[in-house]
Amino acid sequence: MIKKIFLIGLGLVLAQCSNDLEELNVNEKAFTDVPAETLMSNGQRELADQLVNTNVNRNVFRLFAQQWSEATYTDEARYNILTRSIPESHWNIIYRDVLKDFDESYKRIEAEEIVEVTPEQFATDTAVKTNKLAIIQIQQTLAWSILVDTFGDIPFTDALDIDNINPTYTDDEEIYMTIIDNLESALDMLDASYDSFGGQDLYYQGDVSSWITFGNSLKLRLGMHLADVNPTKAEQMVSEAASDVILTNAQNATISYFSTTPNTNPLWVDLVQSNRRDFVPADTFVTALNDLEDPRRPVFFQDPVDGEFLGAPYGSTVTYDNYSHIGALFFTPDLEGVIFDAAETNFLLAEAVERNFIAGSAEDYYDAAITANMEYWGVSNADTAAYLAQADVAYSTAAGDFKQKIGVQKWIALYNRGFEAWTEFRRLDYPQLEAPVQSAFDAVPKRFTYPVIEQNLNNSGYSAAASAIGGDELSTPVFWDVD
Repeated sequence: MIKKIFLIGLGLVLAQCSNDLEELNVNEKAFTDVPAETLMSNGQRELADQLVNTNVNRNVFRLFAQQWSEATYTDEARYNILTRSIPESHWNIIYRDVLKDFDESYKRIEAEEIVEVTPEQFATDTAVKTNKLAIIQIQQTLAWSILVDTFGDIPFTDALDIDNINPTYTDDEEIYMTIIDNLESALDMLDASYDSFGGQDLYYQGDVSSWITFGNSLKLRLGMHLADVNPTKAEQMVSEAASDVILTNAQNATISYFSTTPNTNPLWVDLVQSNRRDFVPADTFVTALNDLEDPRRPVFFQDPVDGEFLGAPYGSTVTYDNYSHIGALFFTPDLEGVIFDAAETNFLLAEAVERNFIAGSAEDYYDAAITANMEYWGVSNADTAAYLAQADVAYSTAAGDFKQKIGVQKWIALYNRGFEAWTEFRRLDYPQLEAPVQSAFDAVPKRFTYPVIEQNLNNSGYSAAASAIGGDELSTPVFWDVD
């Protein structure tokens, strides 16, 4: 009997201990319910970091634009993007770290109930909530467009459904039409009379007027992407957006970085913290700027060789110390990151005039674009004026048609914005870049190939998409890239 009582008591003690042990497994300091605003901020940070960084495992766009090259480890400059699984990294960051955070933030804000204290307060809270949803929607449009511009057809409709491990791919042009509708809906929702995210917005600190301007600038960009494939829709979008777009550097969409980790500019991490003495300015880019006596050279580059900036042969293995190097400014930890700027917008408007989408002077917008970029990098007014007066730069005398004039100068102005530099090269076909002789691929890539993991885990979707776009190849263009 005593033994039985002892065993029952022991069982009760063990049961109690078991409950206590389970409670010990709960991390009381861990976040189990992340606020919607924090998710939005994190999506912004991840998106900016992916556009800004130069980590060869994730972002090779400065190399594809032939603004930079590599001295020792030249696989990426020779268009080998498989060894380091670069497509998979880019894909995962935009889907998982950007779009999923935006999506979850949107859902949580949408589900928030507004308590009606007074009719006036209820109206204010409703307007703020609507602004938040619209701002997220604009950023979702940006992120989706980056994926389409990188890969072409991609998983879209059910791509963010965590329970669907085999999402179907959607036609890239169809995705564009959908996200453009979403963008236009978001612009209609925004009301600058009310607040939004405040300081939790890392780009515009919650300023709704700035988001309206940014949204219209994105609409302008996407409209111009359609210019060669759907000019009617392109003209409509551009004409609607052009009256309120980013025209000055004060309106630029940027993210601030700081001088201490972990909030430094990713370039500092890649160039300084990792001590990677490998990236060098490409001769393709440096020679073009030397020929034009471009006054941005002392900012973009450092360490002249025999009194002149010397770019390394693109895609070639070279001795790092024998060539000029990336400018000192890009080694500073708190250099801001740029998402969209006035130079890009003014170039888009110059092109829109040439295509008769809007009225105005293409030359004036072209000059404004170059001037804005010069101002951003601290070039003096006198040097800017002298540059614009050169016969090879002046819009009336520079070589080629509008695509060449704008394409070359835009390529220069998009230095440090590698993704857009590569995108505009593909769209405008200028400057005319060639693959390095050592490359296994005979032209500058027109897209990323799909992540290898898609072939293994989502073969049906992958195979259908590869067939639909004409082959999962670096040479297969996205829908807006036509000759």
